[in-house]
Amino acid sequence: MAVALDWQSLGEIDYDRALQLQLARVEALLAGVDERQTVFALEHPRTITIGRNGTRDHILLPAEVLERQGFVVREVDRGGDVTYHGPGQLVLYPILHLAPWENDVAKFVRNLEEFVIRALANVGITGTRVGDLPGVWVGDDKICAVGARVKRRPSGEFVSYHGIALNVNTQLADFGAIIPCGIQDRGVTSVAKVLGQAQSMPFWEQALCDAFCDVFDCAPTHSGMSHADV
Repeated sequence: MAVALDWQSLGEIDYDRALQLQLARVEALLAGVDERQTVFALEHPRTITIGRNGTRDHILLPAEVLERQGFVVREVDRGGDVTYHGPGQLVLYPILHLAPWENDVAKFVRNLEEFVIRALANVGITGTRVGDLPGVWVGDDKICAVGARVKRRPSGEFVSYHGIALNVNTQLADFGAIIPCGIQDRGVTSVAKVLGQAQSMPFWEQALCDAFCDVFDCAPTHSGMSHADV
């Protein structure tokens, strides 16, 4: 039987508020007071995040320049190094308890990559994995970042948060502020760049939802959030 999934479209929302929403759902799952499987779909304003394996040395611009250009910088508890978020990038945060997927964290991360690969394939883009580098790649360029974190319920079941960031219409020049994921010999790309034209963000949200539900065997219900909620 397909897993019921609450797919919430949040629009553009700042990173701190999105993290608050994630952690509230994580705590509800850890406490067992709300079993809903949830995905938050959203965009962020210009934000640089530094993962647990990251370093500020991979941010290339001085703090005053970043501030002047509208970037915020946050240290976060996901895996990985330095990542950029910004307008035109579609971010998904799956807040899931993993028993329906064999409670297998490694498989969960592979499935995050797999559903993006399938969504890209539907428009003729060949996304691949590259060795032990996380994310989805088109040739030598990363098109989608993947960074997950889990916490454990008393039962031993894992609960996931953080997720994926697909460059759809992303201003790729903004990546010049960082060494993405600490990788210096590879680039970044976007769906718009590969296909040669700007993309519909609603189309890509639906495409990712369809592929996610295919890979994870989910039945989604869709909702948004009012300005009072966010």
